[in-house]
Amino acid sequence: AGLTSGQRLVTVQQGPLYRTEGSHVTLWCKVSGYQGPAEQNFQWSIYLPSAPEREVQIVSTVDPSFPYAIYTQRVRGRGIYVERVQGDAVLLHITELQDRDAGEYECHTPNTDERYFGSYSAKTNVSVIADTLSASMAPQVLTRTEGDAVELTCEVSKSTTQHTHLSVGWYHLQGAGEHHAEEVLILSKDFILKPGPSYVQRFLEGDVRLNKVGNTTYKLFLGGAKPSDHGQLYCEAAEWIEDPDKTWKDISRKQTERTSLTVLSQGRDLSVDIAAAESSLSEGGTLQLNCMVEAQKSSSRHFQVIWLLNGMEVARVDPHGVLTWKEEYEERAKLGQLRALKPSNTIYALTIYEVGLRDNGTYHCSVSEMKTPGDLHNIQTNLSSGIQINVKPIGHRVRLSVSTSTPQVTAGDSLILHCEVQGATSPVSVQWWHLPPQRPSPGVLVATMEQDGSLRLGSTYQDGRTRGSLRLEKASSGTFTLVIPSTLDEDDGGKYRCEATEWSRGQSWTEQRETAVTVSSMAGLSLRATLRSRIATVRYGQSFELICQVSANYSLEEVPASVRWLFQPSPPTGPYRELVQVFPSGTVAWVAAQSHFKEKAQLMKADTSFRLHIHGAVAADEGTYQCEVEVWRRNILPLGQPAATTRSNAVGIKVVLPESKLQVSTEDSSVEVASSADTTIECRIVFAQNNSQLAVTWYLLPALADGTPVQIVRASYSSVLEYGPEFSSPAQKSRFLSQRVSSNVFWLQILSANLADQGEYYCVAEEWLWLVDGWYKLGEGTSGRTRLQFKLPGEQLQMEKTNDSLSAREGEEVTLPCLLQGARLPDTHLSATWFQVKKSSLNSPLLTLHRDGTIQSLQEGLAGRLYLRRPTAGDFSLTLSRVERGDAGLYYCQVQEWQQQGEGKDWVPQASACSGYTRLTTIPP
Repeated sequence: AGLTSGQRLVTVQQGPLYRTEGSHVTLWCKVSGYQGPAEQNFQWSIYLPSAPEREVQIVSTVDPSFPYAIYTQRVRGRGIYVERVQGDAVLLHITELQDRDAGEYECHTPNTDERYFGSYSAKTNVSVIADTLSASMAPQVLTRTEGDAVELTCEVSKSTTQHTHLSVGWYHLQGAGEHHAEEVLILSKDFILKPGPSYVQRFLEGDVRLNKVGNTTYKLFLGGAKPSDHGQLYCEAAEWIEDPDKTWKDISRKQTERTSLTVLSQGRDLSVDIAAAESSLSEGGTLQLNCMVEAQKSSSRHFQVIWLLNGMEVARVDPHGVLTWKEEYEERAKLGQLRALKPSNTIYALTIYEVGLRDNGTYHCSVSEMKTPGDLHNIQTNLSSGIQINVKPIGHRVRLSVSTSTPQVTAGDSLILHCEVQGATSPVSVQWWHLPPQRPSPGVLVATMEQDGSLRLGSTYQDGRTRGSLRLEKASSGTFTLVIPSTLDEDDGGKYRCEATEWSRGQSWTEQRETAVTVSSMAGLSLRATLRSRIATVRYGQSFELICQVSANYSLEEVPASVRWLFQPSPPTGPYRELVQVFPSGTVAWVAAQSHFKEKAQLMKADTSFRLHIHGAVAADEGTYQCEVEVWRRNILPLGQPAATTRSNAVGIKVVLPESKLQVSTEDSSVEVASSADTTIECRIVFAQNNSQLAVTWYLLPALADGTPVQIVRASYSSVLEYGPEFSSPAQKSRFLSQRVSSNVFWLQILSANLADQGEYYCVAEEWLWLVDGWYKLGEGTSGRTRLQFKLPGEQLQMEKTNDSLSAREGEEVTLPCLLQGARLPDTHLSATWFQVKKSSLNSPLLTLHRDGTIQSLQEGLAGRLYLRRPTAGDFSLTLSRVERGDAGLYYCQVQEWQQQGEGKDWVPQASACSGYTRLTTIPP
């Protein structure tokens, strides 16, 4: 009791973080102060520098459909994944960082609390920098006697612009199959030398040293080599950067090639010798080599023998007698051309049948004694002296011509290689070898076609999902054509060697030739999309077309490509929205929220251009458009990760209404009318489109010079009447009527006109047109003004015209003057009406004294506060009781003289006049 839950807090690894392209990157995120289950969910997104306001979803611990399309393949392939460290903490893994992964990363935790309280996401920045670290050491095969010195040189360099440190170290692998490397000596990022556990004593004695020469050269010195040093040595460099949280992170590691070190024991009883039955022989002959081991009690000891040609391993026989051939010799061994035997524990034989020129060179046998047959570490090793074998050529009977029809290709393109064999009179077998640019020797077997036409693929090329289904075909002309349907990357470039062997009477003749190809990586592909439209401004109902033109620094023919069309409405309401995506297969995927485009859009593709055609443009189509194009390597299914992506420039489309042709008569006129008579004001349309509809609004400009127009009534294009606030009473609606009397003439009828109706009348006509999805206003026109005046038969009455100002305290009484001067006609009656001038300058009648003496109050709210006391016949002054603040304003009165036309006939007005204005100011109590 009394405890409250904490405030949710999401924290993420502090940035900015600098990481190298191609490296494995992790970002941590954790949440605290939450309610709900102990296992919280996490969602990762990125805001790219090109669109910093647009969230791009990457991966979620709860929603498999969370990633946007650009990340879907990488998430499915575990190239990007989330590792849960504990219920409320995770690591985001990006196994191979790409340049486009730079941006601001956001970690978000969906709410599990009873209410929102605290932070639910946090952000950090990741910058992707080039991996400039380089480490190299020339590979060597070294043989030293126990006690000799060994010196190795490692070249390490970097050109990172950020402040980084280097660490350089040497590592030792004892056995050929050993995976755990032992540290020899390491120069740490803090410039401290640290020997490995097995080298501490020798380091202290000065027999293990590191010397730095210049800026990039590091030398390892091993004094007094020991048998335990036997194995492989390599150099590893690491580049370190200090993160904002003050921890150091290795952002790149590079290993050099390995140097093989053999240390021969001194004073042991193992000796090795090698002999050949014949050291000089002709092509097609048989080479017999024997390796003799001399040692005490040899029958109870365990030896491993390795056969070497020019320092490179040919085969090995382990203590159990199990024979293993190196890959380049496996084919010949299967054909029975090679044989290795162990007649006894001290004699080992290597036989090569049908020797060729490739078998020329110096042969050694290396013997290692093992403590037990399965032991990976030797007790001692001894190397025989070398024996030189000379293979003399005999007249070659085959001639080769090797060529390629694809000397320069891009990753994903196919390679086509031709090997033309001439002069063969017997069956021929052909082997194709690949010599990669980074490791040209000894080569990788691609394919073999035997004399009988049977085909075998090298182990690297057997999986058809990697490079497609390889073909090696023989034409009748003797040309063997190798087709590799889809290259992977630059490593598929280099040289390709064709070896043709003619077989006859147990002998063979081999000829070989090479051709070179260059494979460019699509990682360096320059892809560009340009968006254009023939028109930037379109009218409602008109069609428009957007053309997305794609260009690249290599041929896009038959390259799988997809296009995604993006749209941002005008004015912008957020980031670009996806309209539709067209996949390489031709499948079209529309976004549900943009369904109005789907009904009227047409998608087309021609060569390297994509087209989006929009029929019947409407206002919702106005905005900016972009296209985003992705391309993949040729000839590979499934497509996997795109090789390149680009987004076009933005193109704005403005949708405008058709131009209005409306013309309204602007001629001014005047109308004179007797009091209480009916009258008509005309509005004439000079020109309007035949298929348009018209709306008319009538306005009155009151007689006061500073008056503002007041809306009387509006007749919409569908003939719906809408009265203005000043004319919305039933009495006014019954007097002011709008009527269309022909296709181009509108009338405003005023029934029982009175002096308050005086002023200037005009109309505003609007032209409306139905366009695609609704009615739209094209334009409007204002008519000339018609002045309404009253004409009476009698002479003008004489009124007091002086303007006056009065002040009255709220709650008190005030009298507003209205005095008739001079004589009046006999047998006449008088009527009077008081008006208040509203803010709209429209005269608002307050009270009327009719000619028969009856009084009519015209404002319900003032009925009990207005009085006409008439102390004399010509005094029509108005008394206003209990003055209120809202009574302040301008007042005047109008007096009319009436005379009967004869016995039993109507009374008609003979004369009229208005008083001056009285301005009433109210004073607070």
